Amino acid sequence: MFGIVLITIILALSVAGWASARAKARRLYSGRGSLHSLPSHHGWHMALWIAIPALAGLALWSVVQPGLIHQAIMASPEAATLPTMDLERDTLLSEAYQLAADPDTPVFNEAARPFAPIIAAATAKYQMIGAIVALLLAFTGGAFAFTRIKAAYPARTRLEQAVMLALLGSSLIAILTTFGIIGSLLFEAGRFFAIISPIDFLTGLAWDPQSTTGPDAAKSFGAIPLFWGTLFIGAVIAMIVAIPLGLMSAIYLTQYASQKMRAWIKPLLEILAGIPTVVYGYFAALTVAPKVRDFAAAIGMENPSTESALAAGLVMGIMIIPFVSSMADDSIAAVPQSMRDGSLAMGATPSETIKKVLIPAALPGIVAGVMLAISRAIGETMIVVMAAGAAANLSANPFDSMTTVTYQIVKLLTGDQEFDSAKTLSAFALGLVLFVVTLVLNIIALRVVKRFREAYE
Repeated sequence: MFGIVLITIILALSVAGWASARAKARRLYSGRGSLHSLPSHHGWHMALWIAIPALAGLALWSVVQPGLIHQAIMASPEAATLPTMDLERDTLLSEAYQLAADPDTPVFNEAARPFAPIIAAATAKYQMIGAIVALLLAFTGGAFAFTRIKAAYPARTRLEQAVMLALLGSSLIAILTTFGIIGSLLFEAGRFFAIISPIDFLTGLAWDPQSTTGPDAAKSFGAIPLFWGTLFIGAVIAMIVAIPLGLMSAIYLTQYASQKMRAWIKPLLEILAGIPTVVYGYFAALTVAPKVRDFAAAIGMENPSTESALAAGLVMGIMIIPFVSSMADDSIAAVPQSMRDGSLAMGATPSETIKKVLIPAALPGIVAGVMLAISRAIGETMIVVMAAGAAANLSANPFDSMTTVTYQIVKLLTGDQEFDSAKTLSAFALGLVLFVVTLVLNIIALRVVKRFREAYE
């Protein structure tokens, strides 16, 4: 609450600084060309000089403050009673922090109560120091900006530079986040490969991470069944459903449907992309999977399972139809009308025009949509959890239970896990492989798009 009040005060000072700087700049106006920048530019210049230093100082202080509070706790006489074990000490202090924030909070360990007043006093002290520092920075920045309000001062240029730096910072955050994800995957996967050979992991045919003891532990981390299950469900079965239905729906909407029909069907089709995956999972588990099991029994299979790759793949294919359909729809609609008219003028039928002219010309967008759909499918988890099962089977029978990389990652990282064991670290190795596969798919899509775009431009 204190932080919200302080931020509100800083923003209010920024608004006041904006108004005062704008008013002063207006008074400097003596005719056309007398001001380098508009009064509003001077106002925003001063508002930024008030807000940015103060908020930056407040953010920096919020990082430093917990360490200062902890030092105050450890410097108190009561610190002698703290447990020596780190886990017990952290648990006790966590309860003390909760008590300091709300004295009526029930506690499990009564030894935490003496520390609550110390934490409350230290928090109030350092919050006040932080507020004073932030306000001093706000007034200092405002005073500096106010002295720069002159007729010849390039406030507009400085403002544009600030906006450019903000945009650059946003871009760098996205890039650094990507590098951070890659770095964490590489680091943890490297720890796993220090225990288990990458060759055993990438070529092994048995996946049983529970059996991680003994000299044959490496043979329990063969990930081929997981890779096969991921590709079989997401890139084979799902695509057999999604590509024909998505492409045919796009052709109908762009070439045959009336405007009124298109206005109804296209939004309804795209609603599929907004349905939560857990709903698709329930649909797969409760509706599709029993039907698949009954069909397998009808064609003579013995003891068919409710969990099957076919059930998960069918529902996954339905889920990603909008990815294929929307991209194909936009690509076909973007083909120049002159190409359609030229084909029809040469005597081609509408169906021949679609097959020989429109689809080849729209192929870059169609391929991009298919690759996006495959990337989405191989990263799906809930449908696999609820319909495909957890068995790591290396089989081409779609009625068998299978599992995928994403399901195993969830299974390995949920619950109380030790992050020093090969079992848990294998999740990061699986994540790294999934990342590489998705990256390769995107690169292939870009190459295909570039090649055909050059051919039809």
